[in-house]
Amino acid sequence: MLTISSALLPKFKGFCSSPSVILLFVYMKCRFSLSYRDLEEMMMIRGAQIDHATLQRWVRRFVSLIDRRVRQRKKPVKGSWRMDETYIKLNGTWVYLYRAVDKEGNTIDFLLRAKRDAVAAKAFFRKTFKENGRPDKVTIDKSGSNKAALDSFNKGVPKEQEIEIRQVKYLNNIVEQDHRFIKRRTRPMLGFKNFYSAKETISGIENIRMIQKGQILDQKASQSSFNNFVNLMA
Repeated sequence: MLTISSALLPKFKGFCSSPSVILLFVYMKCRFSLSYRDLEEMMMIRGAQIDHATLQRWVRRFVSLIDRRVRQRKKPVKGSWRMDETYIKLNGTWVYLYRAVDKEGNTIDFLLRAKRDAVAAKAFFRKTFKENGRPDKVTIDKSGSNKAALDSFNKGVPKEQEIEIRQVKYLNNIVEQDHRFIKRRTRPMLGFKNFYSAKETISGIENIRMIQKGQILDQKASQSSFNNFVNLMA
């Protein structure tokens, strides 16, 4: 049974479906490789006539609640990071998902950007440092824009506090392999129609993935990902 924290209930005011049903289907969308048409049929099987457009609005509206809860209770990450970007299709063109994991494969942070350049890389690192602190070292690919972004954060910093920058491709295999999970979830969508929808959906996928990895404080390894999600939202 999915029980929602009383502090979150006001966020669902004005919606016909119950908060537990809404969050259940947001979880399913972010956890499994399902299209909105698949979810619409699953709702019909449960006896609820809710069209796929409504389900899409649920994801866009309520993923932020999951993101907030995960960030509040995420375990600290290690000081050695692997950073890379991957491609996501948006209206027939490519946008860029910046991601970082630590040496154990735990997700550190993510950011969707329209362009792949030093400005985008710097925005990613700024967000990531704010949420997770500065790392000891960051491994990146041969991208000049990523290195330029990191170099900017080392300017004016004492030598002993500088971030060590490593450009070693094989060390980045762990983050490149981790991209595959995101790709499997986004593939059935056949591309996003707008940037905000892509941003929110990917945020949901990344946060559920962190629950799967066991990155939440007081999470029980013996429980399923769904039961740990239920505990997180209670």
